[in-house]
Amino acid sequence: MITRLSKLFVRTLRDDPADAEVPSHRWLVRAGYIRRTAPGIYTWLPLGLRVLQKVEQVVREEMDAMGAQEVRFPALLPREPYEATNRWTEYGPNLFRLKDRKGADYLLGPTHEEMFTLLVKDLYSSYKDLPLSLYQIQTKYRDEARPRAGLLRGREFVMKDSYSFDVDDAGLAASYQAHRDAYVRIFNRLGLEYVIVKATSGAMGGSASEEFLAVAETGEDTFVRSPGGYAANVEAVQVTPPPEQDASAIDPIQEIDTPGTGTIVELVDAVNARFPRPDRPWTAADTLKNVVFKLTFPDGKSELLVVGLPGDRDVDLKRLEAAITPAEAVAVGEEDFAANPGLVKGYIGPVRLEDGTAALQLGLKGALKVRYLTDPRVVAGTSWITGANRADTHQLNVVAGRDFVSDGVIDVAEVRAGDPAPDGSGPLSLARGIEMGHIFQLGRKYAEALGLKVLDENGKLVTVTMGSYGVGVSRAVAAVAENSCDDRGLAWPKELAPFDVQVVATGKGEELLAAAEQLAAELSAAGLDVLLDDRKASPGVKFTDAEILGMPLAVVVGRGLADGVVELRERASGERIEVAVTAAVAEVIARVRG
Repeated sequence: MITRLSKLFVRTLRDDPADAEVPSHRWLVRAGYIRRTAPGIYTWLPLGLRVLQKVEQVVREEMDAMGAQEVRFPALLPREPYEATNRWTEYGPNLFRLKDRKGADYLLGPTHEEMFTLLVKDLYSSYKDLPLSLYQIQTKYRDEARPRAGLLRGREFVMKDSYSFDVDDAGLAASYQAHRDAYVRIFNRLGLEYVIVKATSGAMGGSASEEFLAVAETGEDTFVRSPGGYAANVEAVQVTPPPEQDASAIDPIQEIDTPGTGTIVELVDAVNARFPRPDRPWTAADTLKNVVFKLTFPDGKSELLVVGLPGDRDVDLKRLEAAITPAEAVAVGEEDFAANPGLVKGYIGPVRLEDGTAALQLGLKGALKVRYLTDPRVVAGTSWITGANRADTHQLNVVAGRDFVSDGVIDVAEVRAGDPAPDGSGPLSLARGIEMGHIFQLGRKYAEALGLKVLDENGKLVTVTMGSYGVGVSRAVAAVAENSCDDRGLAWPKELAPFDVQVVATGKGEELLAAAEQLAAELSAAGLDVLLDDRKASPGVKFTDAEILGMPLAVVVGRGLADGVVELRERASGERIEVAVTAAVAEVIARVRG
């Protein structure tokens, strides 16, 4: 097929869009693949739609090959199924809710676990019907608070979601592995550099969970890996607690005056000046920092949470978010400290001076309940310098287990390069990535909530166990663009390019355009998709646009035609060679299909 650029619905732009933060967003807009409709919502133009459809086709072929069957649900869904699983509430403000003219509640589907579960419940009732895997490729909706980066974090997006249904856990493990293998084939075909990392299940629930991350410096996800093969999303890293320590020789708590030490740096300087250790200087790692957050739950309830962690670490907000989902956390403001006088900003500690008991476990009169959770490194017998819940005052020799006990453990401290891998496989390194796929072993959460049961081989009703598997289809377009673009524009891999080859006619002579037309026709007859630049524009404009649009191969019909040659330009490598006109078709076909 030949598409003429003079007729194609596209306009390339010379300037970056004002809201573009990452290269893929910049070039997809400038090259005329997408246009912004509203924050986080984009219109797909002909070139972009061709790429999106090619991604869909790759996903569809591999899902079909593994035995999954395609269905399609509506995006507009009733409230009741999501109420049954409590996700109508748990999704909080991320859910697009609306009412019909009769006042009934509906939502725009962010994901479809409930609908798949009810569909299988409606049609299947026996173990003989299982295992079963169903999938759809469909538009989803989430009301992101801060949509950004073009297609990478939008409010409307295309996703492939699939679900497996099995009688037992062994069947679920097999279905999970089949999907994992299919995902490897999908992302290999998309030409992405990616890693498979351990992940958290979050609000989805379930046990085993892995993410497929496209490696990209502009990615929103941080992941870690070790020389020995450990890899995990930073939210899923679990610190190995140190062994408990013998605190029998540690002196009792000592109250110390520390005026003007509202920060860890100021505190460490003060204690080294006034209370030096005989063996080494005090460091931030000797201090117990206590950070206050306000948690807001989807039902509107709130509570305060204090996180105690070594003073040389900060709370990683993404790890905190994963740990407390579906609640949301924000740092407390001055009004919160005013309402809770027991929380003295800059001097919070786990022990009350007046009675030596855990202050934060007691709660504060007339205020919200306060929970106190500590980092895994705060084990029994460890000794700390920490706040005394009084301005300009700290405490030395505060021993975990002896002087205070927290309400539990929360592993949300920042992970650093060089930290040991949890499995002992070496020091961790950090990198950034774009989440492209996420697979879960959901288990029986949704089947139990919605009553999905089948008769097993003994005639007994058993609850079906499920897996959930997602691929960001529209996000893949951006991820591939992010991975392959350069400072001149897009550079699509062969599998996803809107066209196999772009034929560029340069010069004013009619014989040049005629030769380009003939070459395009021969390439089309050979089964290639051809974009023919037949516009009345300067060679410079055409060359610039060819680089912006990013077809993997361009054939330039220009001045060399007088000598019987045309020029081939490889977009990704920048290679340029001249070939005889008579050999051009064969050479192009070999490069496209090679």
